[in-house]
Amino acid sequence: MRSEKEITADKSVEKRQYGDACAAAHALDLIGDRWALPVMRELMFGPKRFTNLRRDLPTISANVLTQRLEGLEAAGVLTRHKLPPPASAWVYELTDWGYAAEKILQELGRWGTMSPLHDPTKPISANSLLLSLRTLIDAKRAKGVKARIGFRFGDETFVGKLADGALKITRGQVKNFDLLFVGEPRALAGAVYGGVPLNALIAEGTLKVEGDRALAERFLGLFPLPGKIAKQGS
Repeated sequence: MRSEKEITADKSVEKRQYGDACAAAHALDLIGDRWALPVMRELMFGPKRFTNLRRDLPTISANVLTQRLEGLEAAGVLTRHKLPPPASAWVYELTDWGYAAEKILQELGRWGTMSPLHDPTKPISANSLLLSLRTLIDAKRAKGVKARIGFRFGDETFVGKLADGALKITRGQVKNFDLLFVGEPRALAGAVYGGVPLNALIAEGTLKVEGDRALAERFLGLFPLPGKIAKQGS
């Protein structure tokens, strides 16, 4: 006999189906639920524990996060597995197919920044910020710039390799860097996208810059935002 939980889960899946042969509609059947894409975004730089996902998605409830993780696992987008000792912790990690959705997130983000209603001053996670940098780097502005750039946000560290007009970012220890940003993702986002002067952020203690200061100033200008669409009736 099937459990009530299994029956309820099936009803939930059936309720959200579009019943459309369009592959885009099918993709929304799989990842179109509220919070599904932000959960995937937070796993784009590697596996995370449940508690880390809750930290990086502070307004999601534990119950909803559990539901989304279970749904994405059932769809083949992510897996749950246990890390080897000494960690021995359960983590969630995207499958190869799940990682392939980065292009969806990038283009959706690029499209979303064009909205006049988008508020870039709201809180932003480290993954969200760094994914935006990988998305919005201007190859022409970055031409000829080659550098190893570190990012340290709390207990999370990332390494960026800037070369050939592209920025590749991975999670990892920061060593032998040309430039290192330390502080809050929101502060760095303000410097990159909001035009907030580095000196102001450094003075208030939300961002610290180590290494080549001239490179830092140039780096901040490599990520122009797409133009906003005109408001209807304007």
